[in-house]
Amino acid sequence: MKVNVPLDHGFLPDKYAKKAAPEFQLKDHPIVSFPIDIQDAPAGTQTFALTLVDFDAIPVCGFAWIHWTAANIPVELNHLPENASRELHNFIQGNNSAAGYLVGGDQTISRNYLGPRPPEGVHNYTLTVYALDTELPLENGYWMNELLDAMKGHVLEKVKVELPYGE
Repeated sequence: MKVNVPLDHGFLPDKYAKKAAPEFQLKDHPIVSFPIDIQDAPAGTQTFALTLVDFDAIPVCGFAWIHWTAANIPVELNHLPENASRELHNFIQGNNSAAGYLVGGDQTISRNYLGPRPPEGVHNYTLTVYALDTELPLENGYWMNELLDAMKGHVLEKVKVELPYGE
């Protein structure tokens, strides 16, 4: 399976991250998700799932920051267009780290893509796309651990793509 995200000189474009124009932000957070192309899914793939996690946030806040989780993406939707997180409604999305009570639990930005905002330097954002043999028994607002548990025994293939962003 191949996963492609368009980069700008090797970095996630500003439109999807910290330097996004004000019209692409909500509460000072970038909210327009980047396009994703998925090719050559394995035979038997019924749905896709994805996670976008900033493991470089661990030294900053003490935990990996979850930026986006999505599941039950139809296999026919092998091109997620820009802003699919907010504009498409044929898949479900889980909570990102803004949902946690330790960081304020803001529900207006917690159940969709929440773009990178590294405090300094470059962070590598890990996009993992999973090809699954089933639709998962989850509902909007699930937590990432619930996604990982539901996928056990159903992952046909997974691909990780590092998306660097920062100054």
